[in-house]
Amino acid sequence: CGCAAGKLGKSNGISWRGDSGLQDGNDTVFKKRGLVGGYYDAGDNTKFNFPMAYAMTMLSWSCIEYSHKYRSIGEYTHLTDLIKWGTDYLLLNFNSSAATVDHIYAQVGGSRNASQTPDDHYCWERPEDMDYPRPAIAVSAGPDLAGEMAAALAAASIVFRDSNAAYSRRLVRGAETLFRFARDQGRRRSYCRGNPFIEPYYNSTGYYDEYMWGATWLYYATGNNTYLSLATNRGLPKNSRAFLGIPDLSVPSWDNKLPAAMLLLTRFRIFLSPGYPYEDMLRMYHNVTALNMCSYLPQFAVFNWTKGTSSTSTCHLSLISTSTREVN
Repeated sequence: CGCAAGKLGKSNGISWRGDSGLQDGNDTVFKKRGLVGGYYDAGDNTKFNFPMAYAMTMLSWSCIEYSHKYRSIGEYTHLTDLIKWGTDYLLLNFNSSAATVDHIYAQVGGSRNASQTPDDHYCWERPEDMDYPRPAIAVSAGPDLAGEMAAALAAASIVFRDSNAAYSRRLVRGAETLFRFARDQGRRRSYCRGNPFIEPYYNSTGYYDEYMWGATWLYYATGNNTYLSLATNRGLPKNSRAFLGIPDLSVPSWDNKLPAAMLLLTRFRIFLSPGYPYEDMLRMYHNVTALNMCSYLPQFAVFNWTKGTSSTSTCHLSLISTSTREVN
C-alpha cells in the first residue's frame, strides 16, 4: 500500500500530507457515507482493495505475533491505528450490517491502458490535487477479493479483541458476510475478469488460496470448526496446486496466499495437535511449509513481482516459522 487517503486528522504524522479523495464513492449506492479513506496504491492514486486487504491481513498478523515488540519500541498504537484505518475503509465497501450481499466494491479510481483522458495514470500528481473523475468499481462476483477482505477483517478482529470488543465483533460479522459472498456457487469467477481497470494491474490468478487463507483466519477469529473443515478440505490444495512444488507458489504475495495459509495451519497443528479428522491435511501442509522455508534463499530469482514486495512477506513467514520451531 501507499499513503493514506481521506480526511487524515491530527494524528497524521506527515506534515506535507493533507486530506484527499473526499468525494470517493459519491457515485455508489453508499453515497451518503462514501468510500473515503483507506490507502492509495504504491505508485498512483488508485485504491485497489485486493492488495490493500492483503496488506491489512499481514499487518494484523505481525501485530498478533509481535505485539510485545511493537509495544517495546512505542509503535503499537501507531500500528493498530494503521490497521484500523484500513479495516474501517474495507467495511465501507459492502453492506457490513447484512448477513448476505450481492456486490462489493473492488476499487476507487483507476486507469485504462493508453488512456487519453485524465485519470490516475494519465495524470501523475499528489492525491491532494486530484480533480478528475474517480469511479468506484463494483463486482457481483469475486471469491478472491471477498476471501482476502474476509481474511483482513478476521485477522484484525483478533488485534482488537481485547482493546475494542465491539469493533472486533463488527469485524467478525463483516468477515463472515464477505466469506458467504466468496463461497456462493454463482459468484465463483475472478473479481477482475474482463475489467480493463483492474485486470492489467492486480490480476488474480485463482481463488482457492483465498478460500484456505480466509477460512483459516475465520477459524482463528471464531473457533468455528466449519472454517477449519474448509481450510483442510482436500479440494483446496488440489485446485490451488499447493502440493505440486511450483516455485512461484512457494512465495507469498497479494496474489498467492498458499504459503502463508499453510504456515498458519502448521502452527495450529504444532501448538494444539487437533488430531483427526484434520491431521492428514495438516501434516501435508506442515511438510510443504518445511519445503517452502528451505527453498527460499536458492529460489529468490523466481520472485516474479517486485523483490521488495515478495521478500518482505517471505521474511515475515520465515521469521514466524523459525520462532515456531524454537518454541516447539
